[in-house]
Amino acid sequence: MSLLVIGSLALDTIETPFGKAEYTLGGSATFISTASSYFTDEVRLVGIVGSDFPAAEIDFLKSKKIDISGLEISKTKKTFHWHGVYHTDMNQRDSITTELNAFEDFDPVIPEKFRNSEFVCLGNVNPEIQKKVILQLDKPKFVMIDTMNFWIEGKLPQLKETMKLVDMMVINDSEARMLAEEDNLLKAAKKIFAMGPKMLIIKKGEHGALLITKELIFSVPAFPLETVFDPTGAGDTFAGGFMGWLAKTKDITPANLKLAIVYGSVMASLAVEKFSLDGIRDLSRGKIMKRFDEFRNLTHFETVSL
Repeated sequence: MSLLVIGSLALDTIETPFGKAEYTLGGSATFISTASSYFTDEVRLVGIVGSDFPAAEIDFLKSKKIDISGLEISKTKKTFHWHGVYHTDMNQRDSITTELNAFEDFDPVIPEKFRNSEFVCLGNVNPEIQKKVILQLDKPKFVMIDTMNFWIEGKLPQLKETMKLVDMMVINDSEARMLAEEDNLLKAAKKIFAMGPKMLIIKKGEHGALLITKELIFSVPAFPLETVFDPTGAGDTFAGGFMGWLAKTKDITPANLKLAIVYGSVMASLAVEKFSLDGIRDLSRGKIMKRFDEFRNLTHFETVSL
């Protein structure tokens, strides 16, 4: 089934304890669409870039069979640029520069041929834009949105309006507590459900992620890695793997949601092993399944009677 992806495309400058990459491919839509392309060949991308966006990167997106009919190229502005520096523990980072550039004008009009998309993944953008996108669609089967503290603090009423229109929200643990005004994550989830979403993924960084619905709680660990080169885009890659699996299987049953969150975690764990998108640019099915099996072995245990 088709998967519509909305979000940012960027040229990032990333500094970590392992090195520096300047003006390298980034952005939520880039990570989501690339990760999901390994599961479905009907990925539809809507976003905006500037006149400086490398033609080679457009060719890369096309090589992953991503439909970029909805990609706008500004003739007057540059591509969104973010410069971040990660601390030694890789859990903290400082934003040095955020230049919205062309992304400041992002006001997506969904191409007619995209409006019948069954699955929709809305990256972390202004909730008013997320709502505008949803209202242009023809009854999608499943809509997931990402959000962050910036929107919770600055556009809470608008975010709550958008939340009424979605099936699932993905959010990190601190943001879930902020949104629900509740320290306990299970109680926070119940309060978020009352705002609209029927399902919730709570990302917990190095401690994995929680899938919570009204009937289900499922936890998946983060994959233990000796070296994390670049965590930028890990959450978006996770979302791409998750939504890519759902679009491939056309199945949103509890059992398949569990598989989807594992595949999301698999893709995120591969992404952070290299800078930018390099960890997921050219993956084989064998490499993805090897990491999937490693996840399964990590959490598998036998039942033994007391």
